[in-house]
Amino acid sequence: MKRFILCAVFLFACSLAAKGQKEPSDQRAAEDYIRKCEAEWAESVASGDVTALERILADDFVGVDTKGKAYDKAKEIANTREGPKHFTSNHLDEVKIRFYSKTAVAQGSESWVKQNGEHGRFVWTDTWILRDGKWQIVAAEDLSAPPLEEPKR
Repeated sequence: MKRFILCAVFLFACSLAAKGQKEPSDQRAAEDYIRKCEAEWAESVASGDVTALERILADDFVGVDTKGKAYDKAKEIANTREGPKHFTSNHLDEVKIRFYSKTAVAQGSESWVKQNGEHGRFVWTDTWILRDGKWQIVAAEDLSAPPLEEPKR
């Protein structure tokens, strides 16, 4: 009887511990969502479509641009609407995502082409948090970098 009680207590404790752990599929789904959103943000630079930004940037978002100047959500949305005046294309090259509980750090790069034919890359780090059941970016830092290779014409 004593063994039975010990086994029951052990199994109960294990079930509680397992309940508190995140399922790998939850993290995979979050990673897929973040990757998709990062690609949407990259594309918005040339399209001017701010739909994704309105959803993925937290209201208290703050970023640092390639010149070291801080910007908020409203400024990024305004700048994105003006993007097609400057950019013909901007595409996500790569992104690596790491999770720390309810925080994710996404580091990646994008390749862009401006209206004047100039091309280059943005290299960035975005900090995502899970708040009220949705993943949003609360901080970003952007750098300009030379292109990896000449674009094919």
